[in-house]
Amino acid sequence: MSPLQEGPVGPFPEGADPDEYDRLRRRVMWKMPTGLFVIGSRAGDRRNLMTANLVVQVSHDPKLVAVSVEKDAVTNALIKEGGVFVVNVIDREDRAIVRKFTKPVEHDGEQSLNGFAVHDGRTGAPILDQALAYIECEVRNTVELGSHTLFLGEVVDAAFQKPEETEVLRMEDTRMNYGG
Repeated sequence: MSPLQEGPVGPFPEGADPDEYDRLRRRVMWKMPTGLFVIGSRAGDRRNLMTANLVVQVSHDPKLVAVSVEKDAVTNALIKEGGVFVVNVIDREDRAIVRKFTKPVEHDGEQSLNGFAVHDGRTGAPILDQALAYIECEVRNTVELGSHTLFLGEVVDAAFQKPEETEVLRMEDTRMNYGG
């Protein structure tokens, strides 16, 4: 079965019921602590913001951040074409914002996406004005991984937009979960 098809994906322990084991794996994976971010992407005049939790620093020299994006997502196409992305770090008190970016955005003005003010970063990718902080990256490598593409980006700009001690949003602060 292809990773893009519906239903449980193996391997499975000998004698395990595939459906039951798949549910167990999901529950265990939901317990893995992760942040919750809004990824900005741009290619030409097209821009998007997308909620994501599959984000991690993978190297300190050079500073590299990995973002995993579903292959059929608008953001995937924009990052591939534009070669840039921004990780918007969200304030824990702004948890409702992530629900606004689970589907492709509506362009409602040059500097607004889904009603949220944005500004262009160094690379032109959109940065949420109300983000706690942002990490702007240029893609250095991509890896195709089943249902997702892993984008490895070198940090070209980063800044706090709120006080550094502000608590960041985590998956467990919401009712959202991700455990493929």
